[in-house]
Amino acid sequence: MKKLDKLIIKTFLGPFVATFFVTWFVLLMQFLWKYIDDLVGKGLDVPVIMELITYTSASLITLALPLAVLLSSIMTFGNLGESFELVALKSSGISLLRFIRPLLFVCIGIGILAFLFANYVIPVANLRAKSLLYDITNSKPAFNIKAGVFYSDIPGYTIKVARKEKDNKTIHQVMIFDQSNGGGGNAADKLILANKGTMQLSANKRFLYFVLQDGWRYEERNLRGSNTPGELIRMGFKEYKKAFDLSSFTFSRLDVGLFASNQQMLNIRQLDKAIDSLRKEASTVSKTVSAYVTSRYPFYKWKDTGWLATAPPLGVQQFKDIIPQKNYRYTLERAEQALRETESNLEAPAKEFNDKNIIIILHKVEWQRKFTLAAACVVMFLIGAPLGSIIRKGGLGTPLVFAVIFFVIFNIFFMVGEKLARKDVLTTFGGMWLSNIVLLPIAAFLIYKAMNDSQLFNKEFYFRLFEIIKKLFYKLKEHKRRPTT
Repeated sequence: MKKLDKLIIKTFLGPFVATFFVTWFVLLMQFLWKYIDDLVGKGLDVPVIMELITYTSASLITLALPLAVLLSSIMTFGNLGESFELVALKSSGISLLRFIRPLLFVCIGIGILAFLFANYVIPVANLRAKSLLYDITNSKPAFNIKAGVFYSDIPGYTIKVARKEKDNKTIHQVMIFDQSNGGGGNAADKLILANKGTMQLSANKRFLYFVLQDGWRYEERNLRGSNTPGELIRMGFKEYKKAFDLSSFTFSRLDVGLFASNQQMLNIRQLDKAIDSLRKEASTVSKTVSAYVTSRYPFYKWKDTGWLATAPPLGVQQFKDIIPQKNYRYTLERAEQALRETESNLEAPAKEFNDKNIIIILHKVEWQRKFTLAAACVVMFLIGAPLGSIIRKGGLGTPLVFAVIFFVIFNIFFMVGEKLARKDVLTTFGGMWLSNIVLLPIAAFLIYKAMNDSQLFNKEFYFRLFEIIKKLFYKLKEHKRRPTT
């Protein structure tokens, strides 16, 4: 490796590492902002939150890499252009393509690493993250009674307190409506009213105890299966202790194997195997439907085109001409009934076939995704390198603006292509590679402009062009004012 290659690689790696972690952090914050409502108020432990962030951040690496490559390449060549190092290299006979060649190999290596990471690491990270996120979103919020609000998250109970003191334990004007029945033989609705009380949590956080003072207990008992009015019981108390089971609030983990069959949790080999199995299942459904239709509606003669050439004329113009008048209505009813039965019998296989086809498309989309995001690293470099040499601006300001513009273009076409592929409007290859296909001509155009020292982003060039156009406009205006002879 020559000194020039080492110089350009060393110049590129610093901005690449910095922009990668910044991009990675921004994407992670976007995820947390999206699911902040599902995470807040669940009483989650710090290890659970850190586990979710770790698995989620791993799945965002392949999306952060293209943007990091784009931004760092613009910054690298912008700095070299701003310091006139590119001019010195070109004047010494070194072309732009020779100059970017080592970084092109580096970006190809980054793309290969991105593919390997997407194929072997991200499926495991997605499996862990999706299962953990499912457990979090389906868990109940942490126990939190607010003053003046009916609280009914504890199964079988509705609780209301008029006021809570600052210690968050002492409560006033307590009302508890109990419909749990406690498993007894008599159905009972219970109402507990108390002037004051305190809330105490057990050591294992499994039970919550209300120690109530100065109140009344009302209970209406009805004998099971009896239509007679119930018996109303009222009991006063100086102190009464009520226990609530909080086991439904504990965070529980499901078996991650329940999510293992999802296409996002599979690598290339597993996706190929799943697609092959799904195709066989869809083929079985198709053969079953074909056998059902063929056995009930045979058209064997019409398959022979030679018979059609020598077929005798039917001698009738309409179908009803060959049916006796007295049997015409009966024949139509039988035909309609047969069609309805056929339609009802084919609805379920048609839906099953359509569902299988949708699942196959989703698997193909995920198969293509592992390659498109890896190839995007190379495409983004082919855009960023010539773009940086054209704009000749270093730092983070101007390169960031152009990087965001091109990444937004890439992201829009990527999402649109994926959506069209999922709906079977485009093929999975065309949909998932749409963003790269759109950006490749732009990359070729920028490389051509950079090799010819284009003034595409030079404001002085546009100022001079404006002055020339203005002079031509004035000349044309003076020419029109001259009198004709």
